[in-house]
Amino acid sequence: MQIDKLRGRELDQLFKAVLSLRDLEECYRFFDDLCTVNEIQALAQRLEVARMLREGYTYHKIETETGASTATISRVKRCLNYGNDAYEMVLERIKEEEKNEEAGS
Repeated sequence: MQIDKLRGRELDQLFKAVLSLRDLEECYRFFDDLCTVNEIQALAQRLEVARMLREGYTYHKIETETGASTATISRVKRCLNYGNDAYEMVLERIKEEEKNEEAGS
């Protein structure tokens, strides 16, 4: 993993902080303090690009709908194909959670 180069106390602290968040509102509050608006938008955009790639959208459609550059789309696609399967994992979990919420409604 690329991130292994950064592994250490500070990164552990960041990840533990994220894992300690209890709900969506806490996430909004924490990331608002932690990141700039542009950083948050970039992270959200990458996840949306991953979702769209996973669902078979073309680069052109993704670029048009998200505003992501082809370089960003390519990077996300490389992670989907050769990464740690983390995009797949979280997108599947989100999909399952949304299904459960719909069933509970």
